[in-house]
Amino acid sequence: KNGLYYGELSPNTPTIAEQLKPLGYSTYLSGKWHLARWKGDAPKDDLKNWPKQRGFDEFYGTIASIRTYYNPPSYSRNNELLPAPKGDFYYTEAISDQACNYIKQHDSKKPFFLYVPHVAPHWPLHAREATIKSYESLYLKGWDVLAEERKQKLVKQGWFDKAVSETKSHERAIKWDEFSEDTKKWYARRMATYAAMVESLDDGVGDILKTIKSKGIEKDTLIIFLSDNGGCAEEIGPKGRAKGFPLKTRSGKLIRLGNDPKIDPGPEDTYASYGLEWAQFSNTPYFNFKSFTHEGGIRTPAIFYQPGVIKPGRSDEMTHVIDVLPTCVDLASPKGATNAVDGKSLAPILKDEMREGHEMMYWEHEGNSAVRLGQWKLVRRHGHDWELYNLEVDPLELKDLSQTKPEMSQKMKENYLLWASLNGVKPWTGNQTPIGGLSKTLTK
Repeated sequence: KNGLYYGELSPNTPTIAEQLKPLGYSTYLSGKWHLARWKGDAPKDDLKNWPKQRGFDEFYGTIASIRTYYNPPSYSRNNELLPAPKGDFYYTEAISDQACNYIKQHDSKKPFFLYVPHVAPHWPLHAREATIKSYESLYLKGWDVLAEERKQKLVKQGWFDKAVSETKSHERAIKWDEFSEDTKKWYARRMATYAAMVESLDDGVGDILKTIKSKGIEKDTLIIFLSDNGGCAEEIGPKGRAKGFPLKTRSGKLIRLGNDPKIDPGPEDTYASYGLEWAQFSNTPYFNFKSFTHEGGIRTPAIFYQPGVIKPGRSDEMTHVIDVLPTCVDLASPKGATNAVDGKSLAPILKDEMREGHEMMYWEHEGNSAVRLGQWKLVRRHGHDWELYNLEVDPLELKDLSQTKPEMSQKMKENYLLWASLNGVKPWTGNQTPIGGLSKTLTK
């Protein structure tokens, strides 16, 4: 009905599972499948874009975006809704456990594709209390000190050629020392909960790797690990909650909504996020966050691992998540054929070979837009002017060159508008993701 804006996967967009099944692969999915319409009443919903209909032999997880880690709505197996989980249930652990079970039950003589889209550390901030407690004292240092420590560590590890002394701070960000000691403890609790969520995810990835090794297929299995975007700066008010989130816990206790210093996040009866300043810290030293197209929103980590096959190393070549599908098909098929339109296989890079890369690359989300041409990047926030950066010498997007290089800016803008027209990208008329604003009400 609304093309790209309808909220589900296009029938013309092939999934990796659909590409690999004809090549003899078994296909499994454990986790979030936020690519189909969720009306709250499976199997009466339109199931055409549910995993089973899009190439997966087995599916366990959720269709809707995450709402709670203790009683997730749209909790399903294959095409059927599951009852509310009982007992000591935590969704991140359940996703990893089911992924391991798929591997254990699979016939090792046959190839398989396993997709494990975790939801952590997406809000709400839910984690086990003992793990949260292990991080609380660490984050009492505050985001300013911790960001500086992280910058120096990144330089020492070789991610940047020189000291990262200058970075761009968001105009809504507040300094740590502007808060009272009690408020600092609450902020530290928020980040500690976020870290606990990441630790649970990390533990699950470790369990998956151990399971693969126990099957004796470690050298035959390519592991790809990546994040989908930068840290999220959304704030949640006392009335703010995602659609479909339950108002009560499984035991009937009322959910306490919003980011409130009187509410410590983590338990099932809370619903909170970690806010702008911690998101900025998470994206150190880059600028901006999820939903935006500056580097803090779109530059994310990716690891390709296959012991004995892929040599340890690092590539600085410009790539995109659209390259994952053709990479998988290229490595799985003797012909290396794929129906992917825009992606380009990363297989040559994994083999230390040259590949035909992307000449240009484009992004748009809620009117926040960007285009890349080699080292040049044109980027804008919705409602703001375009900015131009040379990422080769200015990876942190500090010096806007749009006025000094107007010809390059205009050329890239025209290419973006052409791409947007060809791909059905419409001018954004909706609301922007609500970021920041809470901190100013809590300062001394």
